[in-house]
Amino acid sequence: MSKQKFLYNDAPYKKEHEARIIGKCTELGVKLDEPIFYPKGGGQPGDTGTLLVKSHQFKVIETAKDPEGQVFVKIENADAITNFEYGTTVNQILDWDTRYKYMRTHTALHLLSVCLPFPVTGGQITFEKGRVDFDMPESPDKDQITNRLNAMVAADYTVSYDLISQEELRERPQIIKTMSVKPPKNVDFVRLVRIGKSDTVIDLQPCGGTHIKSTAEIGKLFISKIEKKGRMNRRVSVVLQD
Repeated sequence: MSKQKFLYNDAPYKKEHEARIIGKCTELGVKLDEPIFYPKGGGQPGDTGTLLVKSHQFKVIETAKDPEGQVFVKIENADAITNFEYGTTVNQILDWDTRYKYMRTHTALHLLSVCLPFPVTGGQITFEKGRVDFDMPESPDKDQITNRLNAMVAADYTVSYDLISQEELRERPQIIKTMSVKPPKNVDFVRLVRIGKSDTVIDLQPCGGTHIKSTAEIGKLFISKIEKKGRMNRRVSVVLQD
């Protein structure tokens, strides 16, 4: 099995990148050695964009992982994949405006989990908004949460990454906030997302999504809705104010 380098994690701001075709499947799409397209997962949609293959342009309509964790880019004209040759160089062009909004929203949801320190039972990101489901008995005040979120955005906290071993993760279960999506167990190290510097950490949790470099990039936002979804479940929706 050809190994991939996931550039959407290593270089989330990369908008274009050349790669080689190392696999293909009519149903799943094209497997590239260095994909910049993020595969859907953890509530974040898969990236879209364009593939340029031998001067031919193909619309990317979805990016996803197969059961083995390999990333495949699905194009609109799936039948064309049969003509793609292994080793062919292709140019990836990301739908950057959509991805960047996902990155901003995703990072905002991390801040929301700081404002509301309750177990997370679900979450989803769309182009219009982001939402998190919390295991909490009472609904918080929308204006108070909005004000606190915007204060953390304005503080311009740095977003950085680290790795944690499975053994250390088992010893620190408190940093796992999500009840619905658990960190992968088939890897030696799990990716950690840190908001704030080492001496002023605002948030630290396992996450495989894409994020911005600092909270200031999120911009103004507000809590649009808080819904009761069960006796102990509250759904909180966040909208970027642009």
